[in-house]
Amino acid sequence: MAMIRRRSLSLYYIPLSIFAACLPIFVNCDDNLNRTSSTPINRDLYHSSGDLMEMIKNLVHRHPDKLSMETIEAGNKGYNAEIRVVTYCHRRKDSDDRSKIRILLSFGQHGRELITTELALRILSILSEEQFLPNTNPVSLNSTLDELVIKVVPMENLNGRKLVEEGDLCERRNGRGVDLNRNWSVDWGKKEKDYDPYEENPGTAPFSEPESQIMRKLALSFDPHIWVNVHSGMEALFMPYDHKNTTPDGLPSQRMRRLLEQLNKIHCQKRCMIGSGGGSVGYLAHGTATDYMFNVVRVPMSFTFEIYGDSAASSKDCFKMFNPTDHSTFNMNSGQRPLQPMGTSGYLLMNILMDT
Repeated sequence: MAMIRRRSLSLYYIPLSIFAACLPIFVNCDDNLNRTSSTPINRDLYHSSGDLMEMIKNLVHRHPDKLSMETIEAGNKGYNAEIRVVTYCHRRKDSDDRSKIRILLSFGQHGRELITTELALRILSILSEEQFLPNTNPVSLNSTLDELVIKVVPMENLNGRKLVEEGDLCERRNGRGVDLNRNWSVDWGKKEKDYDPYEENPGTAPFSEPESQIMRKLALSFDPHIWVNVHSGMEALFMPYDHKNTTPDGLPSQRMRRLLEQLNKIHCQKRCMIGSGGGSVGYLAHGTATDYMFNVVRVPMSFTFEIYGDSAASSKDCFKMFNPTDHSTFNMNSGQRPLQPMGTSGYLLMNILMDT
């Protein structure tokens, strides 16, 4: 179990604030999506999966002092998957230093949520210093980042993403029809009355899918202090639990709630939905990654961030519901707009975190 040291609990503010600064429009998603989509992928805005991963590969190649990348493969019953993991450490030689705060970030778990993978690219560009946070003292920023090791999964569901790019713009599942965010072991397989197998197929067993197997192995070996699963579909900052209408008991839950309240106030102007996923979104989700991270891996700070949703989109227009389709909104949600500076609000949040 990863334990967060009091003296450096505040250090995860910077990567979390990057996410929280990219939350615009809330959408109340329709659980019974029609499997059609009238809005195509805007190729001027979105990279293909191949191009995006090639850009990340080149970024890592240009910054070997800070970034490294590995490809992890797994298979099950003839179905194969691979996941690329980028590791950031301000001084790469210290990436195995267990005294540092360890953060694990996952993007693109659902194939149709392209905006999340664009945000992953933006964050890696900031960490490599090819792009910058405005109004931020570089010396102070580097001093903070020096205390972190961050593992980024830019595209967890590559096979599902390819199906989206081939035309099934509503597809959220992996390459053989399993929802990767229902394939984890905590309360796996339970089906609510409104269960939709096209949306929520949990697989034949917990961790039946290679992608989930890879992510479980990565989490257990890395033992992160912080986990963030980045999605789109609404404007929300969630903590456990997804499978029941409650939050955990005790001090860790209080710390998570306090952090989310402050992020909501600072970055969302109190518009974001916060709390447990199961208690906030209107339905329970069983077998999710965030519940596993908190209950089994014992990650003390486990979150799901929902970074975009279009409430005006038709339920038939899946792509538009989950992804910006115009340049200005895209730039906001992929992190291209000016981000919240580390000013008064940053110091306020730092103080709150240090008090927990």
